[in-house]
Formats: sequence, C-alpha cells, structure tokens
Amino acid sequence: MPPNGKRQQLSPPDVLSNILESVMDDILMRLPLRDAVRTSILSKKWRHNWCRLPQLRLDEALWKTKRDLTDLTSNFTKIIYHILTLHAGPITKFTLSIPHLDGCPNIDNFFYFLSRNDTQHLVLELPTGGNRYKLPSSFFTCLHLRHLTLNNTLFHPPPVFKGFERLISLELSNVTISSELLGSLISHCLLLEHLVLKDSHDSNPIEISAPKLRSFVLSGKIHLIHLKHVPLLSNVSYEPTEFSLETEHDLAKIFESIPAVENLRWEFSNQDANPGPIEVIPTRLPYALNCLKRLYLSRIFLQEFFEFSFALCLIRSSPNLEEIEIEACASSDEDFCEPVPRDAIDEIPASFSDMTFNHLRTVTIYDVAGGRAEMQLIKVLLAKSPALIRMVIKPCGMEDKKSFKILAEITKFQRASSKAEVVYNVD
Repeated sequence: MPPNGKRQQLSPPDVLSNILESVMDDILMRLPLRDAVRTSILSKKWRHNWCRLPQLRLDEALWKTKRDLTDLTSNFTKIIYHILTLHAGPITKFTLSIPHLDGCPNIDNFFYFLSRNDTQHLVLELPTGGNRYKLPSSFFTCLHLRHLTLNNTLFHPPPVFKGFERLISLELSNVTISSELLGSLISHCLLLEHLVLKDSHDSNPIEISAPKLRSFVLSGKIHLIHLKHVPLLSNVSYEPTEFSLETEHDLAKIFESIPAVENLRWEFSNQDANPGPIEVIPTRLPYALNCLKRLYLSRIFLQEFFEFSFALCLIRSSPNLEEIEIEACASSDEDFCEPVPRDAIDEIPASFSDMTFNHLRTVTIYDVAGGRAEMQLIKVLLAKSPALIRMVIKPCGMEDKKSFKILAEITKFQRASSKAEVVYNVD
C-alpha cells in the first residue's frame, strides 16, 4: 500500500510489443503466410511486421476450404494486390506452390515486382493440368537469382536473355524448353553447383557443360544426356525412364564423363522393361570408378539377369566403396524377366577373385527373397570386405520357416572382418 493508503492500478507489461524485432521476424518466418498476416491484430507494433518479411510462401493453405478454390482468380488477385501494395523491403525468397489447382491465375505483374526486390530464391510449382504457364519477359530480368525451381512452366526467353549469371541451383520439372536452349542456359550459369532435370519432353540430346557442378539429378531419358564438361561432379542420381544398351561401350559412356563421382544413386523402377541383351553388360567397366564411395541401387530385381549383372558390374568397378545400399524388388514382370542362370551364379566368386574392398564398412540390402544370386552376392561381400563393420539384411514378406532358413545360411558365410556384425531385420 502507498503512504496515502490508496491502491494504485499497475498496467501489465505489453509483452508482445517488447519482443525484439529479430525475434518477431523469426516467429513470422516460421508461420504460414495466412497466420503471419493475422498477427497484425496482436498490437500496434505487430500491425505491419509481416509486410517486411524477406521470405514469402503462397500455397493452397491460404484457402480455408475447397469452396474457396472455386473463386480462385478473385481471391488470388486480392492476395497479390495486398502484397504488391503493402510489402516493404527485399524479398530474398519467394515460393508459389499451387500444383493442384484447376488453372493458373494471372501472376505476370508479380515477376516485375520480384525483379525490383532482388529476389535470390524463387520456387514456382504451378498447376499440372491444362496449358503450361508461359513465363513473362519480366521473369527473365530477375538477374539476382541464385536458386531457381520451376514446375509445369513454358520457358521461352526473349532474344536478349543470356542467362542467370549468379545461379548456383537449378531445378526443372515438367518444363517445356528446347534442348539447345537448356544447354545454353546451363553453360551460361558458370557458378552452377546443383542441377535437377525431371520429365523433359524434348527428344533431342542435351549437352551439359558446367565446370562447378557438384550435384546432378536426372529423371528421364538418360541416353539424351551428354555430360561434356563436369570435372567436379561428385553426386549423381539417375532415374531413367528409358534405358537401353546395344554395345558394351554404351554403359561405359554413361560413367566415363563423371570420373569424380563419389555418391551414385540408380533408380530402376521407371526404366524401360527391355533394356537390351545381357551380352552388353561387361564384367567391369574399362576404367575404375576410383572416387566412388557410396552406391545406392533402388528397386532393382536381383533375380533378373540384366539388372543383377548391371549391379555386379558397378560393384566390381568400384574398388574404394565405403557404403553399399540395395533396395531390391521382390517381383518383376515375368514376360520380360530373364532369370540369372546357374552357371552365371557359380562364376561370381571367380569374378571377384582379384578384388578386396578394403574401405567397405556398411552394406544394407532390403527385400531379400533368398534367391541364389542374392545369397551369392551377400557371401562375396562378406568374404571380400576386411573393414566391414555392419551388414543389414531385411527379407521380403515371406513365411517364418523360409526366413529362418535364409538366416541360417547367412550365418555360415565366411567373414573377412572379425568386427563385421550381420543384422537380420524381420518385421
């Protein structure tokens, strides 16, 4: 009580208004845009904070219900208008993700706004149905871009456009662009380190020259890709939708341009069911993949002669492997399946007779069916890996009796490493 005996009303501290601006910005950037705008009612200090957000994401979360989507053009136009008129300061990253909408709204004017705000990171995931959105001329004036992701767009720049000189990351998925233009675009991105190409519909070869490229992901027709100059390329992921070999040199050409590859991933599930005769798969490549440390084979049918031989060729050609991961496929189309013959299985140990995997430490094989080819591969890797620490084997769905029979057989295999632990995972 004060000396005069009268109570004093103490106002509670305004916690929200006393938060540091850096903390406010961090909170706002972690919220969906819809919720970030709603914070303007918290206090006077928060009223316009969202207007200076350096990162904006416009996605389908902006609409409450499916009913809101029916009036998309009107709603979206209002949102874009509010951002254009109220936002202050640079927008370093902008994401527009509306792939499931029926049509693409008019966003041409927004690219002019982004180009004037020195946007460095741009992600466009546009509707998949109907005609693809043609990027306006103002898009090609966003010369500060360092990261660019485009989905479902038509890329046709004006004649004066030479490229994005500051770009270090480029991801194109379902983008309509000619092979010549794509090759020119990449060659003018002298700082490019990361490249993703998915579902290109151009049937002409693409020549890629990128002296600083370190990571490359391809989902499409692998025979159309010519890696001309990529001396630093160390991470490669191939998901070929068409893959056929006519001669042994065809397989060698795929890997001869990436001598620095350290991590290789090959996805089998989307490729052509008839890749070619087994005779075109050599015992090993004409050169060693000496830099390859991690090999990941996904959805490979180890009981099919061509795919199994492909896997053996890569393993035999990679003497310095540190990690192997194989996601086997338990079944395949029998009309195109050529089983691994018995004599080929019996010859596997001899084909590894001059090899020792002195750096191999971990091996993981999923969906093992217990076929003779699979078991022989497991046996060889255990016998030829003196530094092996852990091998994880997960059988595919099968009855317990067969599963335990596979385990009993594996436990009898000779191990070159006294520290090797074999983990047999059963659901």
